[in-house]
Amino acid sequence: MTMPLRPTTPPENIPNGFSGTATPALTVRTVLALEEIRSGEPELLSGADALDTPVRWVHIADGERVGAILEGGELVLSSGLSFRSPSFHSATQAAARFLEELQAAGAAGAVVELVEPDGTPATAAAAALREAAAGRTLPVVLLKRAVRFVRVTEVVHRMLVGEQLARVERARQLHEVFTELSLQNASEQQIVDRTAELVAAPVVLEDVAHLVLGFAAAGRDPEALLRQWTERSRRVGYREQTGRRGQDGQRGQGGQGEDWLQTPVGVRGRRWGRLVVPAVLEDDADASQVLDRAGQALTIARMAGRDERDLLEAARAGLMHELRQPLAMAEPEARTRAVALGLDPAALYVPVVIRLDRLPGEEPTGLQLRERALLESLGSAVRSARRSMLAAGLHSGSLGVLLGVPARQLEDPLLERVFGELAESAAPSGPHGAGPREPEAQWSVGVGRSRASLVEAAAGLDEATQVADIAATLESRQRRYYRFADVGLRGLLALMRSDPRLRAFAEAELGPLVDPPDPEALALLELYLKHGGNKSALARTGYLSRPALYARLARLQDRLGVSLDDAEARTALHVALLWHRLREVGQAAAPR
Repeated sequence: MTMPLRPTTPPENIPNGFSGTATPALTVRTVLALEEIRSGEPELLSGADALDTPVRWVHIADGERVGAILEGGELVLSSGLSFRSPSFHSATQAAARFLEELQAAGAAGAVVELVEPDGTPATAAAAALREAAAGRTLPVVLLKRAVRFVRVTEVVHRMLVGEQLARVERARQLHEVFTELSLQNASEQQIVDRTAELVAAPVVLEDVAHLVLGFAAAGRDPEALLRQWTERSRRVGYREQTGRRGQDGQRGQGGQGEDWLQTPVGVRGRRWGRLVVPAVLEDDADASQVLDRAGQALTIARMAGRDERDLLEAARAGLMHELRQPLAMAEPEARTRAVALGLDPAALYVPVVIRLDRLPGEEPTGLQLRERALLESLGSAVRSARRSMLAAGLHSGSLGVLLGVPARQLEDPLLERVFGELAESAAPSGPHGAGPREPEAQWSVGVGRSRASLVEAAAGLDEATQVADIAATLESRQRRYYRFADVGLRGLLALMRSDPRLRAFAEAELGPLVDPPDPEALALLELYLKHGGNKSALARTGYLSRPALYARLARLQDRLGVSLDDAEARTALHVALLWHRLREVGQAAAPR
């Protein structure tokens, strides 16, 4: 069956910059759309499905055994002299041999001009060619009018040279872009963003567990892009080289996955993820070149000091930061992105903040190491409970957690289990007589109100932070975790900590002891109030000898200008002192 060729617009031979993709490869369809070919009234005899085959070169050939001079990818122009026999059978056999040689040599196609010397169509030879071409996959085109083959080769070769120059220029520009990103120590997200710009399509960076380390939506809806990402990604087969999984005839496991363009990230034998374009592209060749360079840049970034855990933690911290911003994102997008980072869907989400105590003389690096160790232990405890979480550092010494809970009645049992296991993992252990042990790491845990909305739960991290700060001021932490209801008066004062009227009251009550600061006097007052104003009970603690204690309390009373035996005065001092301690904790917890 023959079919007429549809006119198409030939591509421009202009190397383009980074606002779009590179010049597409020259194909059989492109050549057939040239005016030099169309003037010969082309008729497609076979190979309609192979018109997008790339053309590497153009040859003019009329003799037999033409396959010997071909290397593959050539478009052959012929006047069909070898099969113009008066015998239809002989002509058909000669034409068949000619086409078989071309197909065996890997030719891109054949354009055959069958015209008599007087300019009329060679009807008999055309019939033989039609018979020989029937059913072939090789594109075979019959020209019924004479054309200037030399003009065709000039135009096509000029286009091919232009295409090659464009590809060389594109490769050079890509090299410069990704080299500059590496030299600037660009983050993984910056590399992903630039990659999406270059391919003009969404790009996702994932780890080997199919968790999303970074993505650029390229104008698409992020929620739609990442919806059920882990499940979708697991069904897409993995490739060790840049390409589509479908190129080897498979479309994911069981043939059910999407067909993504992808490149592995990491050195061979130690792959830590892949970079994928989950979209249909106009030019896979150019996008593959971009992905190749992007994968190399990401690998170099890892080798420069960042590891997979850092990437995942950075991605989770970024989402946590976005969630805490007012009107940051809609609930569907928040849930989709959280699921892509490992937080399974749940009926409720509990906001939790863990605040590490500052150890005497501890350097910032030491605190950071303890924070990372605590985050790893917390992850292990949550996995042991068969639950999931989104956790990240809020600021130095403070971890924010959004914990998924299947039902409200399971909230407290889950929290008890997780933080009980966390406390046990931090308890010192070792054989008897092993010598001094490292001091047990200390922290306080604040819990906000659980919410069905992930966005609302993230907003509750502020409440959990306040509770954790308050719990840090307690002398004895008997609970695994605290809520506002568990911290009593301290909780009320924390809520009013920034109230200027409360501050004025507290500073007026404690003025002589805080301006300038007198830590010893404040400590004595705190102990006295702790014992309910009972001097004898305070003396029995061995803090000071009874005469010395009474003398110091008398001086303290004179400085404060109130009677310490008065219950209302002690209450006022207690409230002021609690406010002062909460303020100290807040200042210590502030980001540095």
